[in-house]
Amino acid sequence: MKISDNAVNLLTALGYRGIGRKWVNDNLTGHPSVPEIVSRLSAKVPDVLEDEFLSRRALVLNRIQALGDAVDGVTGMGDDDFPAIIPGVKAADRPVALFYRGDLSLLDDRSRNVAVIGLLNPSEEIVEEERKLVSNLISRGYRVVSGLALGCDSVGHRETLALGGRTVAFLSSPLTEVNPPSNRPLAEEIVEKGGLLVSEYYEKAHSRTEFLGRYPERDRLQAMFVVQVVLAASYAPNALGNDCGSRFALDKAKAYGVSRAVLDPQGHVGDPMFDLNRAELAAGARAVNVAIATGWEPSTEGSVLRQASLWD
Repeated sequence: MKISDNAVNLLTALGYRGIGRKWVNDNLTGHPSVPEIVSRLSAKVPDVLEDEFLSRRALVLNRIQALGDAVDGVTGMGDDDFPAIIPGVKAADRPVALFYRGDLSLLDDRSRNVAVIGLLNPSEEIVEEERKLVSNLISRGYRVVSGLALGCDSVGHRETLALGGRTVAFLSSPLTEVNPPSNRPLAEEIVEKGGLLVSEYYEKAHSRTEFLGRYPERDRLQAMFVVQVVLAASYAPNALGNDCGSRFALDKAKAYGVSRAVLDPQGHVGDPMFDLNRAELAAGARAVNVAIATGWEPSTEGSVLRQASLWD
């Protein structure tokens, strides 16, 4: 495993109470030394001593090393191999360190990455439309990014692999704990076929609240490293408690200035599985109709899926 000393230092600092990503991004750029980190921490956290920091650091390093072959490496912000973050991402959202398995360089060229997301229980019709969407993307040299969840995420990853493409999966869990467990073979196949698994975590969540909170955290990364987020289908928030997790990635895409698209809901009048599609269209997302798609071309702004034959 390739372990960046800088990443270990940053993760150690992040473990102090009251220290979050924003503080780390604002205060620990430029590979500061341990004494420098301790000095800056002491202005925020009482009773920080260098020996105590080094003790914490040793624990963090041991936990990272315990991940074993499930991880190829961990990289921290400012490292040579740490992927560039787009300017629209605020400090509180910028990742401090990334654990990866596979080809980390797939995050370097954001212009070729398209997030394809959606609900956990898509109908066969939605699955077929998503497959057509992915087929068009792969035929034009794009890569599918998703979250390795059941449903639409899995469809995007599997269809990409079936077509000989490479895909990126962001996890809400450590790389040793693929969630859901039923997608562990899919995770292995993604890596075996030249793709990438990425996580911010080296430990399991300590509570159910933290566990659930990692899903929107993962979703922000899907929006951060792509040229566009495309929604296959999803419920909108409603009183029935239906799945609407896709909105987190779409909301972050909007905040970051990343373009958003949805599969055209016109042929699905009254279907609640397309309620979020309709809401996103009303909020400025573009509609794509895979039934009339003849190909994909990037726009001059760097957004994809802008060919006239694709859009309403």
